Amino acid sequence: MAPIRFFRTPAAAAASMLCLSVYAQAPASTNLPPVTVVGRSDPVVSVSGWGVPLSEAPLQASVLSASQMKDRGVQRIADMVKSDASVSDAYNSEGYWDFLAVRGFTLDNRFNYRRDGLPINAETSIPLDNKERLEVLKGTSGIQAGTSAPGGLANLVVKRPGGASAYSATLGWRERNSILTAADLTQRFGAEGALGARLNLAYEDLQPQLRDAKGKRHLAAIATEWRAGADTLVEFEVEHSHRSQPSQPAFSLLGDRVPEPVDPRLNLNNQPWSQPVVMDANNASLRMTQSLGANWRGTLHALTQRLVTDDRLAFPYGCTSATTYYPDRYCPDGTFDYADYRSENERRRSDALEIAMHGETDVGGMKHTLSVGLLQSRVTHRFERQAYNGVGTGTVDGGTVVPANPTLNDENTNRDERSTELFARDAIRLNDHLTTWLGLRHTRLHRQSVRTDGSRDTNYEERLITPSIALSYTFAPQQLVYTSWGRGIESEVVTNRDRFTNRGVALLSTSRQLEAGLKVGTPNAQWGAALFQVVRPQWGNVGACNAAGSCTRVPDGQARHRGLEANAAWRDGPWAFGGSLQLLHARRENTLDVNAEGKRPVNVPERTLKLQARYNVAALPALQLQADAMGVSHRAVVADNSLSIPGYGVMDLAARYEQKLIGSTITWRAGVDNVFNRRAWRESPLQFDHVYLYPLAARTFRASVEVSL
Repeated sequence: MAPIRFFRTPAAAAASMLCLSVYAQAPASTNLPPVTVVGRSDPVVSVSGWGVPLSEAPLQASVLSASQMKDRGVQRIADMVKSDASVSDAYNSEGYWDFLAVRGFTLDNRFNYRRDGLPINAETSIPLDNKERLEVLKGTSGIQAGTSAPGGLANLVVKRPGGASAYSATLGWRERNSILTAADLTQRFGAEGALGARLNLAYEDLQPQLRDAKGKRHLAAIATEWRAGADTLVEFEVEHSHRSQPSQPAFSLLGDRVPEPVDPRLNLNNQPWSQPVVMDANNASLRMTQSLGANWRGTLHALTQRLVTDDRLAFPYGCTSATTYYPDRYCPDGTFDYADYRSENERRRSDALEIAMHGETDVGGMKHTLSVGLLQSRVTHRFERQAYNGVGTGTVDGGTVVPANPTLNDENTNRDERSTELFARDAIRLNDHLTTWLGLRHTRLHRQSVRTDGSRDTNYEERLITPSIALSYTFAPQQLVYTSWGRGIESEVVTNRDRFTNRGVALLSTSRQLEAGLKVGTPNAQWGAALFQVVRPQWGNVGACNAAGSCTRVPDGQARHRGLEANAAWRDGPWAFGGSLQLLHARRENTLDVNAEGKRPVNVPERTLKLQARYNVAALPALQLQADAMGVSHRAVVADNSLSIPGYGVMDLAARYEQKLIGSTITWRAGVDNVFNRRAWRESPLQFDHVYLYPLAARTFRASVEVSL
C-alpha cells in the first residue's frame, strides 16, 4: 500500500491539518506541566489502566525501556523473553511476526496487543526504533480488553517529543553483516516551545546468521505535540514501516524421537523459488487531553492501522513418504513433505476510538480515583485465494531441491469485527493503608466471517462482562501486599463446514485468575513475589471429522496454571544486580484425550530463571560491563508428555562506554549473544496442528555507536 493513501483516513487528515495550523496560532499560555521522565526503577505502566507507579499497583508487569533495548541488543518484541521469567517463546521465527507466551499462555496477536493503550493487530513486524518502551501486563487481561487470551497484554509506547530539542544518530552492525542506520530527532518550536516534533528514521540491511534469510527493512515515523493552551494538549503520530525477508521454518520430531539440535544457521526455506515475507504497516493516532479542572481531565484518542502482507514460504509439514503416516511431524529418516505456500496481498485494518474521563473525588471521606469511558473498534481482514500445494519431499539437511507450484487453488477467510466497550475503574482509598481496586468492562461484540468464494459464512453477536477486583495494603512507603481476582473472555465460532454438527455456533471461554503478591522497595533495592492461578477452558473435536455430520466441537476440559513469580533488583556500589524467577505448575484437566489428562501443556517450561549483573568500572567510570544469563527447564513436545526437549542455559555479555565531547555524547556499545555458542532446542510449539522445534540462535557478535547532541 502506498504511504500516501494512509493519510486519507479522517483522523490522520484532521490531525495533519491541525499540526500544520499551529504555526499560525500562538497559544495564550502554555501552563501544562512539563513532560516527566519516569525513573526506570518505578515506571507508570500505562497498559494497566490505573495510571499509578508500578510499585503501587496491585498487579505484576514488566517494562523494557528504549535504553535497555539498546544495551541488550533487542531487535524485536520476541526479545522480551530475555528480560522476564514469566515471558517465553511461542513460535518465534526469523523473518516473521512475533509470538509471546505469558504465564504459559500464548498471547493472541489479534487481541492481546496495544499501541499507547489502544488495540492493534500484531500479525506483522513491529519496529522498535520509535518505541519508548515495551510493557507486558501479566495476568487476566479482561480489565483492559473485551476479548483476549489469558496471560497478559503487551503494549508499545511510542516515543514523543521531550521537553527540549535533542538529536541522535546510530550506526549498528550485527553478525554476519547486518548494518543499521537510524536517526532520532526532536525539535521544539514556537512561543515557549509550544510545538514539538520527534522524527525517527531507520534503515537496515538484514544479513543474519541464518542462511538464505537476507532482507531489508525501513521505518519513517513522526510524533508531534501541541500545547494549545494552559489546559489542552494535542498529540499526533504517524508511522510507516516495511520489512522484506525470507522467514524460517522450524524443524520437528523425526518420527517418535527428538533429534539432536541442528545447526541453527540452517534454513529449510532455501528453495530457488523461495520468496520473502513482505510486511508493510501504516499506523496513525491522534490524542487530545483536556484539563477539566479540579483534578479531572478528558481524553479523546483515535488510532488507525493498515497492514499489507505477502506471506510466502517453502513450508515443511508432515510425512507421507514413510511406512507410517505422520501428519504432525517429520519422517523417521529425516524427510518431510514440502508445500509451496503463498498468501499474497493480505490486508488487515484496525480502527479504534476511545473517549474517557479520569479524575479524583472524595465521597464519604474516602478518596476515589476514577476512569470511565467508551472504546469503539473495528477490524477488517481481506484476503485473496492462496496456494498450498505439495511439491515433493524435503530433507532436514536442507539439500533437496523441489519444483515450485504457485497455483492459487485454496480459499482463504475474510473477517469483520465491530465492538463497543464501556469501562469503569475506581481505586477507593479506604484509609492511609488500604485501597480497593474495582474494574468493570461491558463489551458488545459483532463478528462475521466468510470464505473468499462466498461459502461458510458465519455471523454472531455477543454481550460480555469482564470484572476485576483487588485489595492492597501499604504497610510502609513503597511496600505493599495485595490480592486480586479477574476474569477474561475469548470468543470463537465453529467453522461453517458441513462436517460439523454445530457449525456456525459461537463458543465463549471464560478464564479466571486469582493472584496474591508482595512488593517491597528500599533506597537500594526492589523485590517482590506473586502467587497466581489461571484457569482457562479448552475446546476440542469429537467424531471422525472426515465426512458430513461426523464432527462436533465440544468443551475439552481446562488448562490450570499455578505459579510463583519473583523478581529482585539492587545496587551495591559499582554493582547492580537483577533477576526474575517463575515456577509454573501447568496441567490439562478433564480432557477428551485420556493420554493428556493431568499432563503439562506443550512448550511450557516449569522453571525459568533470568539474571543480570552490571558493573561500572571504577578506573574508567564511563565504562559499564553487563552480563545476562537465562536458564529454562525442559518442555513437553507432545500432549501425552512422552517426548520433551531438554532445558538449557545461555549467557550474553555486553559493554557500554560513554564518551563526552564538547556539546555531544558518543555511546559505544558492543556485545555477544550466546557467548558459549550453546546448541539446544529453544522451544517446541504446537502450531497449525503440527509439532515444531526451533533451535537456539548461534553465537552472535554485535556493535553500535550512537552520537547524541
